[in-house]
Amino acid sequence: MSIPTPGKPVRGSKTGVPIMALFDLLGRSWAMGVIWQLQEGPYTFRELQEKCESISPSILNSRIKDLREADIAERTLDGYQLTKRGDKLITLIRPFGDWSREWAKEMFHITE
Repeated sequence: MSIPTPGKPVRGSKTGVPIMALFDLLGRSWAMGVIWQLQEGPYTFRELQEKCESISPSILNSRIKDLREADIAERTLDGYQLTKRGDKLITLIRPFGDWSREWAKEMFHITE
């Protein structure tokens, strides 16, 4: 298994508590960007690469592999999309998007 595994040492936790294993996975380069884009999926590899702007094909391939292994994304006839588990994760992440827009506006006067 190439993804962080609960119960085994991961970044931030010698014991591998589940939340730290998840944060280790989500903290990988482009993992959150791919998940964020897939909420509007499905996308082919090329479409997903375009949505992620500057991601290299090798990094995208690695992140897709990780997210598939973690049952967050899957490949379908139409392309890559979030699984039911991935949909549940994005539902939990969306409020962070709302919070970050407020934070950016209040702290840095940035509006979208």
